[in-house]
Order: sequence, then structure tokens, then C-alpha cells
Amino acid sequence: MKTMNILPTFEPYARWPEKIWYVSLRILCYGILAYLVIPIVALIPLSFNADSFLVYPIKHWSLHWYQTLLASDTWWRAIRNSFIIAPCATVLATILGTCCALGLDRAMFRGKRILTAIILSPLVAPLVVVAVGMYLFYMKLHLAGTFTGLIIAHSLLGAPFVVTTVAAVLKGFNGTLVNASRSLGAGRFETFWRVTLPLILPGVLSGALFAFATSFDEVVVTLFLAGPDQVTIPRQMFSGIRDSITPTIVALATILVVFSTTLLLVMERLRARGAARS
Repeated sequence: MKTMNILPTFEPYARWPEKIWYVSLRILCYGILAYLVIPIVALIPLSFNADSFLVYPIKHWSLHWYQTLLASDTWWRAIRNSFIIAPCATVLATILGTCCALGLDRAMFRGKRILTAIILSPLVAPLVVVAVGMYLFYMKLHLAGTFTGLIIAHSLLGAPFVVTTVAAVLKGFNGTLVNASRSLGAGRFETFWRVTLPLILPGVLSGALFAFATSFDEVVVTLFLAGPDQVTIPRQMFSGIRDSITPTIVALATILVVFSTTLLLVMERLRARGAARS
């Protein structure tokens, strides 16, 4: 009985320079991955350190800092605000970004590229400039220091991500399916709900995930627009780091890493199931 070799081979690479380039490229990729991941992973054991210093080696292990985090009204307020603002901003950004991407894909007019660049400008514009502009504009509308203003601001920062991902999916969209649905008597809303949305759903979900991450991690715009009652997790962490670094912040960072990883795994699972169905 023959055994199957599952290890990668260098058969496609006939020459030694190509083999060296192949190995060097893999080493470089693994090195970059380790450079990005190791600092995050190194924080997790420190959250279980019983001492109040963020140093290795860890002499005593404890859940003290998690208990301190859960017993703090300040951190609970920040967590509550983040889980109010981020989902609301994500829903608003997803709706606006999807409608905008569909409109830009179907419309043909002069200045379309300029309008697209303006819509996507929050992706490249410095956040400080965006925050100052929003603050001056919101002061006239009396939206500064309110949940409504902060949700709108975060949705405007997340909408370009939805526009980008949905527009990428629309590049391979078959428009004849929409025409066929309309010819069979379906209305515009029914056609969008039954035909268009299921086909562009991977792009919509990916954009929503980026919008949620953008809102959940936003600190610069929040510093300008949020009042004392709208303190979010990043702003509270920023204030804590500025005053004094405590393992409580590391404990919360560990929880956020686990939460983000779980969210990405669920998203990847949903994407794989959608690809399998299609």
C-alpha cells in the first residue's frame, strides 16, 4: 500500500536560486507574522500576574486584575458605551455604505471618480483633521457630547470600508439576474432582498466587520466629540495609560483580543458556509 506524502516539495522549483527564493520568502512571511503577533500574545500572560508591574518573569499568578476590572464602575460604563455606540454605528455605516456602493455601481455621470474619492477620503485623511472638522461642525448642530453625534461620526468613518468591500463584490455581479427578476414581476425591493442582497452579502458582512472594528477601536474622534457620559473603552484605556499603566488595562486588552479573534473566526465560518452554498 502506497503512502501519500502530504509535505510540501520543491518539485516546481527546478533551479537552486528558485528554491532559495522560495524558502527565503516563506521565512520572511513567517517573520513578519511573528513580529505582528508576538507583542499581542506577550500581553496575555501579564494579565494573570499577581504583581502590579508589567514585567517578566511572572512569579505569582492571579485573577486579581480581572476581578478589579469587573468591580470597577468606570470600566463597566466604558464597556457599556462601546457596545452601544459600535453596533449602532455599524448598522448605520452598513446601510449607508451598501446603498452608496450600489448607487455608484449603477450610475453613470461626470465626476463619478471625484465623488468616489470624496466618499473614500476618511480612509486616507488624518484622523486629527477629521476630528477637528467634525467637532467644529457638530458644535453648531449641538451634537458634540451626545451619543447621536458620536454614532453618526463613527458611522461616517466606517461607511467607506463598506463601500469598498461591496464595490469589490459588485465587480463580478451578474446584472442579468436583476433584469430576470424584474421581468418576472418582482418589484425593486423584492429583487434587492431576494436576488441582489444574497449575492453581495459576503461584501456587506466584511464591510460591517471593518466598520465595527473601526468604531470599537476609535479614540481620536472620540476624544474630540465624546463628553463625560460617552467614554468608550479606547478612550478610557488612553486615559489610563496617560495617568498610570496598570495590569487592569492589560486584562481588558486580553478580553478584547479574545473577543476580536472570536469575531473573526465566526465571520470566516459564515463566509465559508456561504461559499459552500454558492
